[in-house]
Amino acid sequence: MVTLDQWLAESSGPLVAVISGAGGVGKTTLALQWLHRVRKGFPDGMLHADLGTFSSSGPAAPDQILEFFLLALGARAKDIPSGLPQRQALYRSMTADRAMIVLLDDAVSAAQVRPLLPAHGNTVVVVTSRRRLAGLSLDSARFVELGPLSVEDSVQLMDNIVGAGRLERERSQAEEIARLCGGMPLALSLVGARLSARPHRPVSREVGTLRSDDRLATLTVDESSVEAVFDVSYGELDSTPARAYRMCALHPGRQFSLDAAAAATGEEPDEVEESLGELVDCHLIAEVSDRRFRYHDLLRLHARRQAEWADSRTDREAAVRRMADWYLDRSAAAEVVLRPTRRRVGSRFQVPPRQPFQSHNEALRWLTLERHNLLDAVRAAAEHGWDEATWEFCEALWGFFLHARHYDDWLEIHKLGIPAAHRTGNTTAEARLRTQRVFALANLQRYDEALEEGAVALELAKQAHDEFTEAALLFEVAGAFLGRGDLDAALRHFRQAEQLRNRIGTDRAAALCRRRIGETLIRLGRLEEALTTLLGVADEVSGSDQAEHARVLTILGSLYLELDRGPEAASALAEALRTARELGSAHYEAEALVVLGDAALRQGDTENARRHWTAARDHYSSSGDPKATDLSVRLASIPLPRNRDS
Repeated sequence: MVTLDQWLAESSGPLVAVISGAGGVGKTTLALQWLHRVRKGFPDGMLHADLGTFSSSGPAAPDQILEFFLLALGARAKDIPSGLPQRQALYRSMTADRAMIVLLDDAVSAAQVRPLLPAHGNTVVVVTSRRRLAGLSLDSARFVELGPLSVEDSVQLMDNIVGAGRLERERSQAEEIARLCGGMPLALSLVGARLSARPHRPVSREVGTLRSDDRLATLTVDESSVEAVFDVSYGELDSTPARAYRMCALHPGRQFSLDAAAAATGEEPDEVEESLGELVDCHLIAEVSDRRFRYHDLLRLHARRQAEWADSRTDREAAVRRMADWYLDRSAAAEVVLRPTRRRVGSRFQVPPRQPFQSHNEALRWLTLERHNLLDAVRAAAEHGWDEATWEFCEALWGFFLHARHYDDWLEIHKLGIPAAHRTGNTTAEARLRTQRVFALANLQRYDEALEEGAVALELAKQAHDEFTEAALLFEVAGAFLGRGDLDAALRHFRQAEQLRNRIGTDRAAALCRRRIGETLIRLGRLEEALTTLLGVADEVSGSDQAEHARVLTILGSLYLELDRGPEAASALAEALRTARELGSAHYEAEALVVLGDAALRQGDTENARRHWTAARDHYSSSGDPKATDLSVRLASIPLPRNRDS
């Protein structure tokens, strides 16, 4: 701590201190104790992230950590951009004038840490790592390496946990524990916690327990020493919590809920909750929020190794399959709430799913909370060769992606789902997924790719004699033509899709075609014809489809502006914005805000035009939508307000 105090006193700007050493040597404890001492000098608070948490896709990514940091700093979720450079820029902007502390725990590499360093301000960044991270010397970092504690300090650490002077009565035995633990604070803390929980247990018996494990007797400063201590704690568990410890560690994501744990173990939630409570008490897992849990990375590895020894490959795969199925079933239930009239082909939808969600917003909140776990579940299904589940995830998450527009996620899971559907021989499913991919590509303005994918999907739909998907494909291909500016082709395909949908009796889908026909007519300059079409669509969907109603009203608002019918435009846009916000759809809200900005600019109100377009741009940025770039260009064209003092 003296070294850290000296560095802080010498620092004239942001201080980056790297504390490195072997796993379990006390890096985090030192960091927290020192930061507690100096925190009064940093009134704007502290950000803390565990960078070493493992999932199926590796350690924590900087862009995910930046998302958590930006939320903690007060940014709204819908305002957080999707790209790492954009998130880094916003983070540095929000920390520039703050006096605060950043703790980056268990870092894996300098490249992982660098985007998380504030650029300016009175900040202290403390990085802990099992690696030296010498690359951070380029960022003017300072380095300190920790070794094991001395025997005296080891006994003191345990005495602080056990209390009541208990270790002084068996001083020699306590010193023997210190030696057997190799001075590793993590091992010492677990032993101390075990003694504290059993006040009548002689310290000498703890020594015997530790000596009975050959691995612990050869304890060194590497990670195997920590595993030995974990083995002792694990060995004291009853069979039920021990199995929960092993099975939950097979979860593919970073955090897991109580219900996911129940799926992992095959038990009821109230049964597994008791086991999880015991694991929390034993410091084998942490409860990060109500009924949500996580492992430290080393504990997860330890638990998985225990599972390899104690449970057959079949049992382990069954646990992962139960979790994947649970996430898929919940996603299917949420999809039914979000898009109740949509036709689906997956087996999960043949029998109405058990419905855990009472409202549209509740379903959307769950999907948002579990977004990263859902992606990891899709990856796990693909890795295990569960092709049916892999492609069914893509169908079940359609409604969520329509609202959230996480295009990178969308394309990633379809890259897994489309080949999976092909391998199952389900031509209808493959055509359906390729159609969904066309939508994403077109919205990313990758029109040529969208049309190429559409050609493949259309052939598959015809092979399957699936007119529903064929109509959907014509609709999406038309959207790609419209985006590319080929208006005649767009109108032709939209009308073909409408005719087919009318013939097969999908009324809502046909109404969507008419809405898009109206948009195309506007682009062609046929405004009165477009108005008649769109007013008809508005009447059709009013009261039955809030999302579609919001979109039609937005287009009508834009059309009214073109026709110089300002009051009608204002009324339509106000209702569109209100509806989009009720739905919780940032994308539909952004569409309305763009037109509101247009309306403001027409009236010479540059301040409100800038406000609406900025909000819309931020919504689009959060999902990686290229419309954000278009709006940035438009914002740059608005003259800055004149200085009133000039």
